[in-house]
Amino acid sequence: MEKQGKRCLRRVVLVPAPFQGHINPMLQLGSILHSNGFSITVFHAQYNSPDPSNHPDFSFIPLPDSSSDHNILAGELIAFALELNAKCKARFPECLADEVMRQQGSDINGIACIIYDEFMYFSEETAKDLNLPSVILRTASASSFLTRTALINLKAEGHIPFPESRSQDPVPELYPLRFKDLPFSVFGKLDTFLQLISKGSKIETSSAIIYNTIDCLENSSLAKIQQQCQVPIFPIGPMHRIALASSSSLLEEDTNCLAWLDKQSCKSVIYVSLGSVVFMDVKELVEMAWGLANSKQPFLWVVRPGSIRGAKWIELLPEGFKEDIGERGYIVKWAPQKEVLAHSAVGGFLSHCGWNSTLESISEGIPMICKPCSGDQSANARYVSHVWRVGLELESELERGEIERVVRRLMVDEEGKEMQKRGKILKEKFELCIREGGSSNNFLKQLIDMIMSF
Repeated sequence: MEKQGKRCLRRVVLVPAPFQGHINPMLQLGSILHSNGFSITVFHAQYNSPDPSNHPDFSFIPLPDSSSDHNILAGELIAFALELNAKCKARFPECLADEVMRQQGSDINGIACIIYDEFMYFSEETAKDLNLPSVILRTASASSFLTRTALINLKAEGHIPFPESRSQDPVPELYPLRFKDLPFSVFGKLDTFLQLISKGSKIETSSAIIYNTIDCLENSSLAKIQQQCQVPIFPIGPMHRIALASSSSLLEEDTNCLAWLDKQSCKSVIYVSLGSVVFMDVKELVEMAWGLANSKQPFLWVVRPGSIRGAKWIELLPEGFKEDIGERGYIVKWAPQKEVLAHSAVGGFLSHCGWNSTLESISEGIPMICKPCSGDQSANARYVSHVWRVGLELESELERGEIERVVRRLMVDEEGKEMQKRGKILKEKFELCIREGGSSNNFLKQLIDMIMSF
């Protein structure tokens, strides 16, 4: 009891990157630490601000970043991230000191450490200047971090950019990845992206690295990373399974789809969601629509408002589509994904293979159809399909015939049934990792002990 009471006096400062796939694991980590007795203060960008009502026990402080929205509107999210770091670097120390004084009426001794997203690297220098420990959170997989390192090295050696003839060539020492699976981004120029990942890869004076992953899933990649760095790494995932239930979605979730799922047969529904930042053109919307319809499988399809170029939502769906699917399909603007994947009616997930979605799917034993778009998604898709063997890659352009075939392969054919069996085994391994005595549970205890020792 005395130890718990002492922990309640220690505050952890969190600095998430302002993107859905980065905010989710950071706030989940905050929930985990809060349940272990720490007070939580979140310094966040004004763009994509999290909803404080979802975490009433946290303190939320907007960063005075003053960033323009020009890069956001132009889709240049990499340039936006670099600009955000430059502007926050000047103001964060003063902002942090003001908040500490307001909270405690004293100096900074009440703060245990700053935990920052790797792409909010300005935080490390502030921590150093204030003589505070800092810890890095990497929200992508351990394997994809290795692909970033490879991308930087290959560019320095003159192998990047590469000709189309080399796209299928294996990347040295990164089996089963090919050159086309390296983490290129559609949200900025290559040199800008390399600048961001280079800055995010540096450990500098930080004391440790946290990964939202599982030792049983990425043991080899984690071992390679640990050999390369001098600070401890803590794989404590999947954090969405460890954190107390709370939503950190930036979009309103339509829970009505759960009632529709209740009416469907067990493992019959293909869930389709390409994440929070992927865009499609109208032709791709039409091809996806007819591919799903022609598969004759029930489907739950997430179409974000504004994600179809030239449309507000789904008003440009092809004529006759709704009549053809009847009650067999259900379209929402955003879904409560963790609850959807845990539903007994869902048997497959057509995904962009962002790391959060990948973890959430594997956690529930749901096999995947992988349609990566950008960044680490291609590497994730390759591991899902060729290492863990719980999914299929959709490497062609979105075309109705191919979508129909791959959906039926996953949901109907024997190939998909074998993936479901392997998915069930991985789900059971995940359960063991987060239980008392499991690897994620043990790493979490070590992390908490380390933070308490600062």
